[in-house]
Amino acid sequence: MAAEGVEDRRRVPMVHVCAGIPARPRTTAGGNRRMLDTATSFRLSEVIGALSHALDLTEGQPVGHSQRSCMIGMELGARLGLPGEVLRDLFYAILLKDAGCSSSAARMCELFATDDRALKRDFAFVDWTSTADFVRYAARNVAPGQSAFSRAGSLLRALRGIAREADDLNNARCDRGARIVAMLGFPPAASEAVRALDEHWDGSGRPDGLVGDAIPLISRIACLSQTAEIFMSADGPRAALDVVRERRGRWFDPEISDLFLAIGPDDPLWTRLAGDSVAEALRDLEPRDGIAMADEEGLDRVAEAFASVIDTKSPYTARHSTGVATYAVAIGAEMGFDALRLRSLRRAGLLHDIGKLGVSNLILDKQGKLTDEEFREVRNHPLYTHQILSRMDAFADIAEAAASHHERIDGRGYHRGIGGDRLGTEARILAVADVYEALTADRPYRGPMPRETALGILWKDAGTAFDPECVAALQVASAELDGQV
Repeated sequence: MAAEGVEDRRRVPMVHVCAGIPARPRTTAGGNRRMLDTATSFRLSEVIGALSHALDLTEGQPVGHSQRSCMIGMELGARLGLPGEVLRDLFYAILLKDAGCSSSAARMCELFATDDRALKRDFAFVDWTSTADFVRYAARNVAPGQSAFSRAGSLLRALRGIAREADDLNNARCDRGARIVAMLGFPPAASEAVRALDEHWDGSGRPDGLVGDAIPLISRIACLSQTAEIFMSADGPRAALDVVRERRGRWFDPEISDLFLAIGPDDPLWTRLAGDSVAEALRDLEPRDGIAMADEEGLDRVAEAFASVIDTKSPYTARHSTGVATYAVAIGAEMGFDALRLRSLRRAGLLHDIGKLGVSNLILDKQGKLTDEEFREVRNHPLYTHQILSRMDAFADIAEAAASHHERIDGRGYHRGIGGDRLGTEARILAVADVYEALTADRPYRGPMPRETALGILWKDAGTAFDPECVAALQVASAELDGQV
């Protein structure tokens, strides 16, 4: 059984663009709400920028990688004299460039028998169009901790697997990323740019082997920008300039390369990139004509899109976030929540596991019992959820509940061990919905548990782990939802 089912065995709860929206409720840790004094909307750039930190975690990159890449790309776009509408597409395409990143995590982890985040982090420095460079990368990363003989066998299997599956893995990542960008309502140019992110000027890239000007301009800028940021963050501006100079005319458009190389090592850009106020600096770079504002429906789409990113990370949790959100809303409705409160609860359900993007698939997909060290890492994912969601005003009101879905009312849950009056109603609902979805969902390693059996498990721990009122509401609501989730 994979790690997602560990909580089942241990009985630890697993737990668009417009303005002018109605006032939204804010939820405190105790579940009380206060209405905003005025109608508000949120800059979409701030929402996407903050959530891009979750994509950075999945890629094994330092937090802020996508935002810093966007700063480089916008500098190049300005030097190219791109019009405002193209700059807007460039801005969001780079922030969302890794939207499909979770789709390959599980399989790469399986092929290389190692932490997918470390694997991706090292891969970012490799010229994977060179067979020799790729083989050295594979040998360096495959099956750490095994004997030399075992690693040799693992290396051979990994290389054979990549030879067979590289195109499928890359296509899945590119296509999924493009779909998520389109799902968020961005123009086709933005989604096409994300799909073509790994195309190279000389035709050696993927997924389609496009050559030269056949590659969308935004993709050409984004490809250079993300590579330059990775080398800069690791070894400074000169390393970024060196890699662009070395890959000019192969990976990168020569004209765009020359513009980047004209940015000297003492240019103010590097100071801004190295500063602590990347989000503020990025805000100033967003094209002023037509700044995108997210209304309530827009925020719903963002939550739905990132739920898809979350659930794609592991084959064992397909549609888990959507299921948890559905059960949570059903429980809340049974308990008398109004429409505004149900909307916030749904978002919390969709995003409650966003912190799992920072946990290795080596742990998430592990068959069998986790070690204490592995379980400690799993226990950190609600903390990551809180850190990501609390970064933005748009989702700050759900951060507390979403990050508390593994807490118990007796205080023996995680990640903070809070309970009693400190545990809000929304958090209690999410704890019940999370475990019920995990128990009743169809998983590759087992079939779905019958409704009554799952409810029996929840009732057994009612009063200690779970709020009895929430379990009772689920019992009523789940009868109507049976077979629909």
